[in-house]
Amino acid sequence: MVSRRDFFGGAGALAISAGLVSRAGAASLPEAPTMDKASTQPPLSPPNGRPYNPVVTLNGWTLPWRMNNGVKEFHLVAEPVVRELAPGMKAHLWGYNGQSPGPTIEVVEGDRVRLFVTNKLPEHTSIHWHGQRLPNGMDGVTGLTQPGIQPGKTFVYEFVAKRPGTFMYHPHADEMTQMAMGMMGFWVTHPKDPSLHRVDRDFCFLLNAYDIEPGSATPKTATMLDFNLWTFNSRVFPGIDSMVCGLNDRVRIRVGNLTMTNHPIHLHGHEFVVTGTDGGWTNPASRWPEVTTDIAVGQMRAIEFDATELGDWAFHCHKSHHTMNAMGHDVPNLIGVDHRGVAEKINKLIPDYMVMGDKGGSMGDMEMALPENTLPMMTGTGPFGGIEMGGMFTTVKVRKGLARNDYKDPGWYKHPAGTVAFEWKAGDAPMPDPVKAPGAAASAPKPGEKVLKVRKGNGHSGH
Repeated sequence: MVSRRDFFGGAGALAISAGLVSRAGAASLPEAPTMDKASTQPPLSPPNGRPYNPVVTLNGWTLPWRMNNGVKEFHLVAEPVVRELAPGMKAHLWGYNGQSPGPTIEVVEGDRVRLFVTNKLPEHTSIHWHGQRLPNGMDGVTGLTQPGIQPGKTFVYEFVAKRPGTFMYHPHADEMTQMAMGMMGFWVTHPKDPSLHRVDRDFCFLLNAYDIEPGSATPKTATMLDFNLWTFNSRVFPGIDSMVCGLNDRVRIRVGNLTMTNHPIHLHGHEFVVTGTDGGWTNPASRWPEVTTDIAVGQMRAIEFDATELGDWAFHCHKSHHTMNAMGHDVPNLIGVDHRGVAEKINKLIPDYMVMGDKGGSMGDMEMALPENTLPMMTGTGPFGGIEMGGMFTTVKVRKGLARNDYKDPGWYKHPAGTVAFEWKAGDAPMPDPVKAPGAAASAPKPGEKVLKVRKGNGHSGH
């Protein structure tokens, strides 16, 4: 039998061999909960341990724990998972506890945490606790600080959560494959004082990306840049939930980037300040208002704003190709190309052939057949028609009178009369005269109107 002292006597995380663990020892492992729902789960209020204000993981959940002699114990299982990216498409990924990304881990500054990691993958793995201060042997770099966790084995990591802030976890083992397959998760260390940095709504999620060919379900792990599915927490619009906020709520959104490129994340209708990075909370004196913040690879940004404006506000990556699904990178640009004659000939062979791309990429309300398990490139329907977005896009829905823990989708915003842009038509009330700035140039003279001409001199020479 292996004692706890033997377990933690070494410098690094140690494996529990299946042959060494007795029935009683196996029963001592914490439960490894799983999640099969792709929707946003309610915040997990701490059932024990020190109090904190929980986060809400967009299209995700928080991992429960047990207390064992004052230590918070978690159990992560690395395993193949099936993740619904949006209704109509599922991906065969690798993740933790039934999902990719894995569950968010929430602890409090000063907590001693013990994490059991069981490997159900076909190859070895590890977990790096991105941004944490911990003993070197718990840092999770295969070959450098620990041996790899072999298939069927369980490793134990134990350290004190010293620094409050927002972090991530991911493998440092065959990273090109394992991270491209979706192995990652979020970690939040709350401050000891629950009133410190307190907000009314606290959301978090990871940015990740996949290259999944139309009609297939498994990502291509050798892709470096040309991904075709850009995701918030392994979901693409219209499969990404909205972030629901009460009017005048103080809102925090924590975003971690584990893709292969940077993402300028943009919020409509409000300005925000960056209040946190993976290095900690930013000094209030150093903050300035923004509506877009660029998040580089391996970075985290926490933004905060007051939800003072009612409505359904877009929240998205501002790289236009990152708000599209199942992109075809080799499709030529046919804008302005007259191919009517070619289309007539093709229609004789293929009666249902449609000319596309000559006027732009929008398909309006048209739909076309797609390969199995593939999403339209631009999709999603709003109260006024097609939204024509995908990928890294969702909405922040600000409403009056929401209860503190009410995160249910309130439906589309009901605009007050006279507050929606509209088409002006001939016969409507005449358009008002444009307002000119003081000193602006006069308008063109009317017929018969005398015009005063001023002759300018030829410089300072006097000639």
